[in-house]
Amino acid sequence: MSATYTITLKNCAFFARHGVLDEEEFLGQRFFVDAELEVEQGTALVDDSIDDTVHYGIAFTEIERIVTGRRRYLIEALALEVAKTLCVRFPQIRRAKVSVRKPNAPVPGVLDYVEVTVEHVA
Repeated sequence: MSATYTITLKNCAFFARHGVLDEEEFLGQRFFVDAELEVEQGTALVDDSIDDTVHYGIAFTEIERIVTGRRRYLIEALALEVAKTLCVRFPQIRRAKVSVRKPNAPVPGVLDYVEVTVEHVA
């Protein structure tokens, strides 16, 4: 079995309009995304080549494109789309674990945020 390493993009922030309520679409809010990517070692650690690993600048741009794109009612669906897209874009990813945080979730009380985490195995 070959080795793996992990690349983590932590607390990526984007303004978007996801949610079930009409007010969420109208007002929008910031969403925060973490992506933990388990990457097949390949030759990147030996050759020191960006071509053999996950370019985290491109990964960030992919996350941004999805999160700021079309509206989703559920952050669960949003997280899964991010995870699947990253696995397709970078075939060396074995597993993508993606968390989406929604600080201003419409709940009848005070909380820091609602967070959903999904894991996609490529």
